[in-house]
Amino acid sequence: MNVAVVMGGYSDESVISLRSGQLILNNLDKSKYQVFEVHILLNNWYCLINGTKYPINKADFSFTKDNQTITFDVISNTIHGTPGEDGHMQAYWELLEIPYTGCGFYQSSLTFNKRDTLSVLSKFNIPKAHSIYLSKGDTIDGKDVAQELGLPFFVKPNQSGSSLGVSKVNSLDDFDKALAFAFAEDNDILIESYLKGREVSVGVIKYKGETKVMGITEILSENDFFDYEAKYLGKSEEVTPANLSDEIKNSVEETAKKVYEALGMSGFSRTDFIIMNDIPHFIEINTNPGLSPQSIFPQQAAYSNMPMSDLLDNEISLALKRKVIWKK
Repeated sequence: MNVAVVMGGYSDESVISLRSGQLILNNLDKSKYQVFEVHILLNNWYCLINGTKYPINKADFSFTKDNQTITFDVISNTIHGTPGEDGHMQAYWELLEIPYTGCGFYQSSLTFNKRDTLSVLSKFNIPKAHSIYLSKGDTIDGKDVAQELGLPFFVKPNQSGSSLGVSKVNSLDDFDKALAFAFAEDNDILIESYLKGREVSVGVIKYKGETKVMGITEILSENDFFDYEAKYLGKSEEVTPANLSDEIKNSVEETAKKVYEALGMSGFSRTDFIIMNDIPHFIEINTNPGLSPQSIFPQQAAYSNMPMSDLLDNEISLALKRKVIWKK
């Protein structure tokens, strides 16, 4: 079976995605799969074999080597950000009838849009921060924001990952700078109330027909919040499993499962919460969580005694089942 491990992307997260792809390449069972490394970058799509780049034919997502056309039976998708975490590649692969890992194109598009995700989850009574939505060109008075949300508050791009473009506004003197920082990433932004509490990240997957929590990790950031530097440059401590009471642990696990199922998810995911007043408040969900050595999801897999090779087998199995459904 030919498996394409697809990594990269068009955003600043591509560097992290390339690291995640290496973990998948190293853990796929080579006795079961013929594995190919595929890079999807803004100016180039190619399959990398022994240092040589073979261009991907976008008409059918194949490539040619030694006058032989090679196609893929299944795609292991680990693109972070656009176009592989926002539904674009997933819709393209579905049109080509190539099964892929992770959630479907609609769920990818929905969960990459923070505003729309919060709107859907509001119907399921998931606790969350209070939010104000803003588009580029709109005007807003920082004093009105502070009156509605209080200080401090967060300013975030609506569609972005790895905490890119996110600022914590402690003083209105920082408000305009935070707006510019977020709008540099996206034309739509969220302004959210500050939730004071413990931050946890929860890995959730669909495994053998059941929604399973991999583990709960507490984030102890050296910075003001869990920003890009804290996530990827060693400025945080991540404790797995989080030291929580049984009651709070159960609440976090049940809420994480509820979010996963409410959004119609499948595949790997990582959902972030702030535990405030013993209640987990939803922050965001990542449908292609990082798998680099610094990432949380592999830590949780190790804690759950679930080899990554088994988890990847499960992902490929789910992808192939999705193709059977398309055929029906």
